[in-house]
Amino acid sequence: MIGRDSDISTHVHPTAILSPDAQLGENVSIGPYSVISDDVQLGDNTFIGNHVTVAEGTIVGESCRIFHSSSIGEIPQDLKFGGEKTKTIIGNNTTIREYVTINKGTIAHGKTEVGSNVLIMAYVHIGHDSIVGNNVIFANQVTLGGHVEVDDWVSLGGGVLVHQFCKIGTHAFVGAGYTVLQDVPPYILAAGNPLRFAGINKIGLKRRGFSSETRQQIKKTYRTYFRSDVNRSEAIKLIEMNSSQSNEINQLLLFIKNSNRGII
Repeated sequence: MIGRDSDISTHVHPTAILSPDAQLGENVSIGPYSVISDDVQLGDNTFIGNHVTVAEGTIVGESCRIFHSSSIGEIPQDLKFGGEKTKTIIGNNTTIREYVTINKGTIAHGKTEVGSNVLIMAYVHIGHDSIVGNNVIFANQVTLGGHVEVDDWVSLGGGVLVHQFCKIGTHAFVGAGYTVLQDVPPYILAAGNPLRFAGINKIGLKRRGFSSETRQQIKKTYRTYFRSDVNRSEAIKLIEMNSSQSNEINQLLLFIKNSNRGII
C-alpha cells in the first residue's frame, strides 16, 4: 500500500479529495469529486468512480469497482451509535454499482463486512454490523437491516427487504420483491408473502457442481421439514434418523437449530 503522496501507478482526478492518511495500492483510480477519508485503505487495481464517498475506517480489497455516487463506510443509521471507532471491510474483486450505501459497524460487532467476488447492484443498502459472504449477488434496491448475515453464494432478487438480525443460508435464492422476516435456510428458493419455501435452488446448485444425488437428498430433506404432516421438531428427528448425514444435510440442520428468529 502507498500513501497519497506517492505517484506509483495511481490515477487520482484533481478534483478528488484524498486524506493524507489514506493508503492506496498500486494502479488505483479515483474519479472526479470523490472523497477518500482518514484511515481508508484501497487495494491494488481498485476503481473508484465519481462522487463516491469512502468514509473513515473503510478497507477495500484488490480489484474492486465502486461506481458513481456510492457511500461506503458512513456512520450507521442507528440512534445507539456513539461515535465509536468501527470498520467497513470489503473483500477482493467486488463490484458495487451506483448509489449503493454501506454503513460501518457499531460497538455490537465492530464492523460491517462484505466478502469477495460479490456483485452489489444499484441502490442497494447494507445496514450496520451486517456480514455478507463471498460470491453473493444483490440485485437492484435490495435492503439489509442491521446485523443481517448472508452466507456464501446467496442471490437476492430486486427489491428484497431483509429485517434486522435475519440470516440467509448458503446457496439460497430469494425472489424479487419479497420481504425476509425470518431466517432462510441453505439451498432453497424462497418466495411469496409471507415468505415461504418454494423448492430447492436446483439451477444454482447444478451450476455450482452439486451432484444429482446431493440435490435429491437436499430436496427430500426439505420435503420432510416443510411439507410433511409432522411438526418441525418431529421433522428434525425424522431427518436425523433417516438421513445419510452428508455435509450439506449437517449444514442445513445446524442452520435450523441455531436460528434465533425462526425459519420461514
